[in-house]
Amino acid sequence: MSTNTVTAKILPHPLNAWYVAAWDHEVTRKPMSRRIANRPVALYRTEDGRAVALADACWHRLAPLSQGKVVGKDGLQCPYHGIVYNSAGRCISMPAQETINPSAIVPSFPVVERYRYVWIWMGDPTLADPDLVPDMSQMTSEEWAGDGLTIHADCNYQLILDNLMDLTHEEFVHSSSIGQEELSESEFVVTHEGNRVTVTRWMHNIDAPPFWLKNMRDKFPGFEGKVDRWQIIHFEAPGTIRIDVGVAKAGTGAPEGDRSQGVNGFVMNTITPETDRSSHYFWAFMRNYRLDSQLITTQLRDGVHGVFAEDEAMLQAQQAAIDANPDYQFYNLNIDSGGMWVRRILTAMLEAEGRLVAS
Repeated sequence: MSTNTVTAKILPHPLNAWYVAAWDHEVTRKPMSRRIANRPVALYRTEDGRAVALADACWHRLAPLSQGKVVGKDGLQCPYHGIVYNSAGRCISMPAQETINPSAIVPSFPVVERYRYVWIWMGDPTLADPDLVPDMSQMTSEEWAGDGLTIHADCNYQLILDNLMDLTHEEFVHSSSIGQEELSESEFVVTHEGNRVTVTRWMHNIDAPPFWLKNMRDKFPGFEGKVDRWQIIHFEAPGTIRIDVGVAKAGTGAPEGDRSQGVNGFVMNTITPETDRSSHYFWAFMRNYRLDSQLITTQLRDGVHGVFAEDEAMLQAQQAAIDANPDYQFYNLNIDSGGMWVRRILTAMLEAEGRLVAS
C-alpha cells in the first residue's frame, strides 16, 4: 500500500473475527434481528439464558425467523409455517409431517457473552476461539463505572476506525467540548504488534477544555490551573478501540504514571459492519473516580453522546462524498500513521481469508 494514498475507501470486513452483535440486555426471549457483515441474524435466548444467533431466514421459504417466537428450551419457530429450529440451527419439528427433512438446517453462529456485550463470529466456526475476543475489561471491572449507547452510522466501518485513530479532528469537529489547538501541535508515537496498534499523545501544561475542566471539578471542586492531558489509543482488530484519556494537574507526575491528581477515563468503542456502507457503533465512557455517582455516569454518557453526534454527521457526509466521487483517492498525512497500520492489519486479515487480492 502506498504511504501517500489509500485506494480502498470501501474496505471489506474480515469474517474470521469477533464482532459485537448487541448489548447483553438487548438479547431476550423475544427474537430480534440485526444485520451483521451483510447478513441478517436472529438473536434470542434459550430457556436457561444462553444467547443464540441463527441466520434470519427459514430453510423453507426464507421467512425471517426473528419474527417468530421461542418455543421449548432452545427452539425458534418460523412465523410462516411453524418449522422449529434448535439453537444449533437444526430443524426439530415440521408441522403436517412426521418425517423431518435432514437438510432442514439454518446456519448457527458462535456467540460469546463478555464485557456486557454479545459477540458473534461470522466466519469459519472452527476458528472461533473465545480467547480472541478483544479486551474491553474496563466495561465490567469493579474499578470502573460508566455507560454507553449504540450509534447506527451510515458509513463504512473503516471510516469510523480512521476517525478514532486520529484525534486531531477534535480541534475542528469538537471545538466547544474536547477540542483544542494543542492536539495538532503535540507529538505522538505509534507502535504496533500483531493485530494491535497504539497511538500515544501527551499535551503538557495546557488549559483544560470544557469537558475535562468539568470532570476535574467533579473530583476536585473549584479546580483551576493548567493540566497535563493524555490520549492513548489502543486498537485491536478488527474493530475495537479503547482510548485511555484524561487530565491531571500539571507537573504532578501523570506522564510518569502518577495520575492521582487527575481524572482518568476510557472511551470504549467497538465497530461492527452492518453493510459495506453502514455500521453498528457500540460505545461507552468508563471512569475510575466517584464510582457511586449515577449523576456523573449519566452526564458523561449524554455529554459523550453529543460529541459523537458531531462525528456521526461528519462520517455520513464523508461517505456521501466518497460515493459521489468514486475515482478520488485518499491522501495520507503524518497524523494518519495509526490508521494506516490499522488498514495494513485488516488488509492482511482479508488476504488470509482470500477476500482481498494482495496489492
